[in-house]
Amino acid sequence: MSRMKWWGWGDEGVSFTHRDKPALGPFLELHIAVDAERVTSRPVAFGQLRIDEPSLPADLEEALERAVGEGQLSLDPLDRVVHARGKSLRDLVLARGGDIGRLPDVVVHPRDEEAAAAVLQTAVDFDAVVIPFGGGTSISGSLEAPADETRTVISVDLGEMDRVLEIDADSRLARVQAGALGPSLEEQLNAQGWTLGHFPDSFAHSTLGGWVATRSSGMQSDRYGDVADLTRAVRVATPAGMLATRAVPSTSTGPSVREMVLGSEGRLGIITEATVHVHRLPERRTILGYLFPSWADGLAAMNEIAAGEATPSVTRVSDAPETRFSFATKSGKSLLDRLQSKALSAYLEKRRHFDLDAMCLSFIGYEGSKDHVAAQRKAVGRIVGRHGGLCIGSGPGALYDQKKFDTPYIRDYLLDRGALGDVSETSAPWSALPALYDNVMAAARGAFSDLGVKGYIMCHLSHSYHSGACLYFTFAFKPTGSGTPLEQYDVVKSAIQQTFIDSGATLSHHHAVGTEHAAWLEQDLSPPGVEMLRALFDGMDPGGNLNPGKIVAAEDGSASAPVEAYSPGTRSR
Repeated sequence: MSRMKWWGWGDEGVSFTHRDKPALGPFLELHIAVDAERVTSRPVAFGQLRIDEPSLPADLEEALERAVGEGQLSLDPLDRVVHARGKSLRDLVLARGGDIGRLPDVVVHPRDEEAAAAVLQTAVDFDAVVIPFGGGTSISGSLEAPADETRTVISVDLGEMDRVLEIDADSRLARVQAGALGPSLEEQLNAQGWTLGHFPDSFAHSTLGGWVATRSSGMQSDRYGDVADLTRAVRVATPAGMLATRAVPSTSTGPSVREMVLGSEGRLGIITEATVHVHRLPERRTILGYLFPSWADGLAAMNEIAAGEATPSVTRVSDAPETRFSFATKSGKSLLDRLQSKALSAYLEKRRHFDLDAMCLSFIGYEGSKDHVAAQRKAVGRIVGRHGGLCIGSGPGALYDQKKFDTPYIRDYLLDRGALGDVSETSAPWSALPALYDNVMAAARGAFSDLGVKGYIMCHLSHSYHSGACLYFTFAFKPTGSGTPLEQYDVVKSAIQQTFIDSGATLSHHHAVGTEHAAWLEQDLSPPGVEMLRALFDGMDPGGNLNPGKIVAAEDGSASAPVEAYSPGTRSR
């Protein structure tokens, strides 16, 4: 398993570029005052980082080596830096500037469940801190040790535990080790004719255990379900021993222990294995592009699809600002070119009465047998037509499918040019979505105005459910000279997050809590809800050895500095 860049997203040598996108430069200049040709910032050189010596007592080092075997411990400075944080906007800004935070003192690489459990028990015996590490893609502050942590910090990298252990074909279940990266997992399943069907943006660099620990959703979750739906059983190394649930379809055995593990972010132990639903590879898979006259029409169509008998794998519609951005990022010979042709524009305006400035691009995916896909397309087509929509074929959908994992690279591109770009996502009932959208757009634009910056915010509906949907907002701006970039970022991010809560939505649909979102947890779950979580974490981890400070802080406030620093009440507006 190759390491991601220590200072940015993804593989070394891979980056986002505007060179093949002629409309992107003018778009960035117009909307966020960024000169695409002018690189103004670069990450500091690795050699310039101040890397403290690890705090690892000899007896603890020896005990860890006994637990995982010779050669499975790393004190390498680069390894420690890579494992110190995730890939949130805050993580990237700090790392690029040379602030690498509280590094783990040692990185261990268990090869199997027994070794992972032995590492955890050793850590508890020596009163050390354990932070499980999958792919390192967290964007909610779930991986960094508290800045004031004085105990030895152990990063447990599960990358060598990456095998599909067993497939029960009759039950359509697979037992999989937690360290399996998305591509490796699909490759192993595909070789036997199966798929998990879980494809988050981070798919290329994230792991099954990470998906379980953060309650991940994927681009095809409309059909396959999110990871909470897919996960039937878990095995977790805990201070009390190996937690194991049974892979039954349903059970009535009190509050769900499996659900407690889902989204626990390492606070309950090290997830070593999950049993997940798998599906036979579909005979056909296609994603079609559609255009809607307006955001309201697109939302209404998605609502009707969710309420009907059609079961598409992808239901996505972008608002007008995101549609314009999509057109701006097309390459010179893109399949999207014809959407901006004079002939099509004239047809849309004169025959379909579209306002091209309000037009919204949508992608809807279908999977299954030839007849099933045909029936699904027909049923969805009727709904789209009732809401003024127009199918534009498979070309744009194929392009979306090819480029769907490239989006996270854009943040590094913007940072190189002195701009900040990030995302916030939420979910709410269908009836609340129109007001939620309007409120968030107004709040973000108000924050841009307060800061005196040129900013851009856009949105898409990414996942549809019977009762509601996920709205995924992306925003970008170039900081001014007033306040640090992260202080200004906090103003915008807080405005958006607080509006989620005030509009009856959740603080996060699939990015988890970590430290970035913890300040809003009590408003989302209610005070008793937070106390329930705190009691769970304290009961399973009385020594505070498991990823302290994430989701909720200890009752005495320890390990809560990251949360307090981001609290909405501490920010000036």
